[in-house]
Amino acid sequence: MSQYIYHLQLNTKFKVVNPSRILANMTTSPATVIDKKPEVTRKVSPLYKVLLHNDPVNSMEYVVQSLRQVVPRLSEQDAIAVMLEAHNTGLGLIIVCDLEPAEFYSQTLNFKGLTTSIEKDS
Repeated sequence: MSQYIYHLQLNTKFKVVNPSRILANMTTSPATVIDKKPEVTRKVSPLYKVLLHNDPVNSMEYVVQSLRQVVPRLSEQDAIAVMLEAHNTGLGLIIVCDLEPAEFYSQTLNFKGLTTSIEKDS
């Protein structure tokens, strides 16, 4: 017969080994044998796409300059490619990243006058 004790704060599961033997030995021995079996579950955070919409107001040079200032991972060639993709197709993929940086990039580019959106990556 085995018993399980759950510790709610740490989300771990403890298995008490032979409870009847432990109860019998509690008067003679203060030590208790516990097998600890942690339940580790890690979820990968979802990724989000930051999209640049076609912009008929700002110049192409300004769009490339703004992309490079806000998204440090973009090289000049990458920024030009994103700008041209948005110009030709209506949408350009800037970057795929976690939600918090995606929101930061999108909002900062919006403050610079560019139109962007965030979409969950599939």
